[in-house]
Amino acid sequence: MPCPFLARLSQNFVKNYAPVLLKTYGNQCPVMSRSINHMTENSEVKEDAISPGSKCPFLNEVSGAIKELKQDDVIEVNQTTKARTNDLAGFDYDDFFHEQIMKKKKEHSYRIFKKVNRLAGLGQFPKAIEYTSGEKPITVWCSNDYLGISAHPAVKNEVRIALDKYGTGAGGTRNISGNSTLHEQLERTLAELHEKEAALLFTSCFVANDTTLFTLAKALPGCHIFSDAGNHASMIQGIKNSQVPKHIFRHNNPEHLEELIQKVDNHLPKIVAFETVHSMTGAVCPLHELCDIAHKHGALTFVDEVHAVGLYGKHGAGIGERDNAMHKMDVISGTLGKAFGNIGGYVAGNANLIDMVRSYGSGFIFTTSLPPTVLAGAKKAIEVLASEEGQLLREKHQFNVKYLREMLRRNGFPVEHTPSHIIPIKIGDPMRCSAVSDTLLAEKGHYIQAINYPTVARGQEKLRLAPTPHHSKEMMDSLIMDLKEVWERMELPFTGLQCANECEFCQKPILFDYYESRDRCKIPNCPQMVAVA
Repeated sequence: MPCPFLARLSQNFVKNYAPVLLKTYGNQCPVMSRSINHMTENSEVKEDAISPGSKCPFLNEVSGAIKELKQDDVIEVNQTTKARTNDLAGFDYDDFFHEQIMKKKKEHSYRIFKKVNRLAGLGQFPKAIEYTSGEKPITVWCSNDYLGISAHPAVKNEVRIALDKYGTGAGGTRNISGNSTLHEQLERTLAELHEKEAALLFTSCFVANDTTLFTLAKALPGCHIFSDAGNHASMIQGIKNSQVPKHIFRHNNPEHLEELIQKVDNHLPKIVAFETVHSMTGAVCPLHELCDIAHKHGALTFVDEVHAVGLYGKHGAGIGERDNAMHKMDVISGTLGKAFGNIGGYVAGNANLIDMVRSYGSGFIFTTSLPPTVLAGAKKAIEVLASEEGQLLREKHQFNVKYLREMLRRNGFPVEHTPSHIIPIKIGDPMRCSAVSDTLLAEKGHYIQAINYPTVARGQEKLRLAPTPHHSKEMMDSLIMDLKEVWERMELPFTGLQCANECEFCQKPILFDYYESRDRCKIPNCPQMVAVA
């Protein structure tokens, strides 16, 4: 008879969490509890304490993890003896690291990376190959390559040309040997995109945010920083490291910002830092209101557009362009690694401000610069997304987002309110969230990464979907059907849309005959969309 507990979980999930499952739930099993109690009563654990021939199928399934479980129990039983040994031998680093890892596993926040190679051949995106148990084709639903531009033929061709002409590496920092005309051309392109005087490239947007906020805050005399409670870890780190007075206002709450900022002297320099599109909730900030309050009280605005660049506005400059607010954004940070399909980050703003960060920012000065392949690919990606083709991609992207969200809502899934392209489905339990993700991948071929603590707060665990323009209607319908089957099997509730019924955005109808009404797909090089249209 199969174990009723195991039957609810995927094999991959059991394999990854076997030690934690045994320790957490073993005492509740009449078969396992006797063996586990026997182990904890002895200071030395014999190899046959739990045998693969046990009557419990759970033990057969996870026999490879038994040794780790027994070692952990021995550590707990002999804690006093081990402490005395450590006093003589010095600090046990390896044991400390092991305990920290086990702590993450017990709270279900231990990260297990999926082995996935995304495919970039003509017509293959968003397909990939997954390698957990041999090679298996899957569909990716959680990539931040939002428009599939990393697989665009023109972008790949520019990378190929740069590779042949300039090689693979930058040669060092830009000050020593890594500066090139490609760096300067891409920075001019970014500055023009955001209607700013200058831009500065970094190896990632984490480094861009951290370095720029730290450098500005330390340099400005008596500076105060006002930080949105939902800000990304990169912004938090830069603010924290600067050690200047910081004030945290409630997420996307202009009233609370004004309440805090009016308490600080107008003559003191201030920075108000926030994101336009939140990476996990999909929330979009009240951009005009936050900027107006900041400027009213003499503050600079530092606006992270990481999850918006490429996706919003006529030319893909982000929410600032869409809402006609770029002139109110003093510093804009963005990434080349999401909708622009490459890697790296940047800031754009006033020429003197950018030059000061270039001259004083350690995260820029002492880091090897981006290689020529990335610079060439990113520049071409920005040009493609600023063109008519980019506008068509954004149109199809937004429709697919609305279609998938509406279908999830109609089927009762707990979809959180998201006025952006990010679709979170709240589960609220780390173990069940990981189990749904693993089962979808192993059994149905859908890759949706579980989002657990510390990426989100405990109790806010969710699946985060990001459909692209290249997901067909058939793909989305198949996902709904397969997700519903897994959801029912795991006895998860169908609680419906997680916002008020009167929410105008969520109740807005969409045209379901979109796919049938278009004569042909107008986006070049997209066989899936030609077939669908």
